[in-house]
Amino acid sequence: MELPTLLERCRQGDELAWEAFVHQFQRRIYGLATCYTSNADEARDFAQDVFVRLYRTRARWIDADRFVLWMIRVARNVCLDQVRARGRRPPVSEVAVDELIDLAAPEGSPEEDYAARSRQRLFYRALSRLTDLAREIIVLKEIQGLSLEEVASLLRVPLGTVKSRSNRARIDLARNVLALERERQKGATT
Repeated sequence: MELPTLLERCRQGDELAWEAFVHQFQRRIYGLATCYTSNADEARDFAQDVFVRLYRTRARWIDADRFVLWMIRVARNVCLDQVRARGRRPPVSEVAVDELIDLAAPEGSPEEDYAARSRQRLFYRALSRLTDLAREIIVLKEIQGLSLEEVASLLRVPLGTVKSRSNRARIDLARNVLALERERQKGATT
């Protein structure tokens, strides 16, 4: 179902459309929530809170062309509210990697699947070593697929700052990946 139609049916109270909406966006919202909590159960709670807020405000949803950015802003705000209420913001690295990956059956061999999971673990460990802002920029731009302008708007940071920090975050992420890979290789040889 096309997003404009789905949104309109949700606005009108169509419960099947709401189920389709949740199904379409649950991974995206959960993925964003994992950046704000170290606990998979808390991330699920955060995501559920996001959907509750979205459901309660569905009659006032904006147009489809701006909806995804608005929804991510709502999700981010809900997660930040939850983090503030708990008084902490733990690193991403404590989130179970298995919670962050697609649950679809692997298409390759067991060795290829293991290598892919190892790369994902490495990526998320490297991501956890970034500053909060750098991590948010990477998650929003590279994982959520937002444009630099959308990230700047969402974070309420000047576009130039997002551009420079995005570039710096990617460089730092690459350095972290290489450092972690060297550590892993060093540990394997000893």
